Amino acid sequence: MPVPYYHMVFTLPDEELHPLYLYNRKLLYDLLFECAAQTLMTFGKDPRWLGAEMGFFGVLHTWGQTLWLHPHIHFVVPGGGISEYGEWVWARHKDTFLFPVKALSKRFRKLFTEGLKAAFEAGELVFAPDGKPCGSPKGFGKWLRRLGHKEFVVFAKAPLGGPEGVVRYVGRYTHRVAMSNNRILSVEGGEVRFTYKDYRSVDESGDYEWKEMTLGAEEFIRRFLFHILPKGFHKIRHYGFLGNGRKAVVDRIRWELLLEEEGIGAAPREMDPRDDGCDKLKCPVCGEGRMLPVLIIHRYGTVVIRNESFLRIVESWDTS
Repeated sequence: MPVPYYHMVFTLPDEELHPLYLYNRKLLYDLLFECAAQTLMTFGKDPRWLGAEMGFFGVLHTWGQTLWLHPHIHFVVPGGGISEYGEWVWARHKDTFLFPVKALSKRFRKLFTEGLKAAFEAGELVFAPDGKPCGSPKGFGKWLRRLGHKEFVVFAKAPLGGPEGVVRYVGRYTHRVAMSNNRILSVEGGEVRFTYKDYRSVDESGDYEWKEMTLGAEEFIRRFLFHILPKGFHKIRHYGFLGNGRKAVVDRIRWELLLEEEGIGAAPREMDPRDDGCDKLKCPVCGEGRMLPVLIIHRYGTVVIRNESFLRIVESWDTS
């Protein structure tokens, strides 16, 4: 859609949750998706920020640059939503930010810790054979309180530059793996040497520094295997008006925004739609005439948009 798209990242604390990841990956990753998405939807419904239904999709990544477990979700979020009347609502601060990240972080942490507590009480969490870090109810409660004081990072990046930027992002980013071949420098003598980006160090130009690391083959394989997802797990998920079965709604909103952007609203206009001032699609036959969207029908037969003002003008033309 012709709107700004925001890139938001929800991250879990690594060190505290690492022992649970090894035995509860599907449960924790599902909970991460659920809590992050619910956080965004809650803020979207708040009239202070949007007051409408949001739509977005998320991509799960589980790795850091050195292959340690670092679960986080990259969300691509349009800068607006759909009201209860089916109209597009722009985000109140769409030119600067979407939602306040500190408030998002607190809400996200609250939902996630509550979800962990519910999973423990339902007997769904699996612990290491030695029961660490929190196999008993008392130990779990103490551990959960410590987790509740940790920072759950929510990071908002700059808008992706409209639909074109989103397509480029999706094309290069959604199907990455934990380690690409071009980062591996050598495999010899039972060791793997590779490059990684150090986000804690910057060079003279202000960019993050690229460094090298060497791991034994077994340790390299062990870390790489952390990132094989459970069988059948969906690492890309869609929510809100970008979810399944909402394509007709998205098509209608997109065309309405495009027509609005080009100055063609639903209200009657005193103009000839054949006027060259309408910068529409060129006719594929003659290459000179301008094509004007009047009636757009979805492939399933649903009328996506019906521009009544131009239909009235077209019906009034003297066909002779």
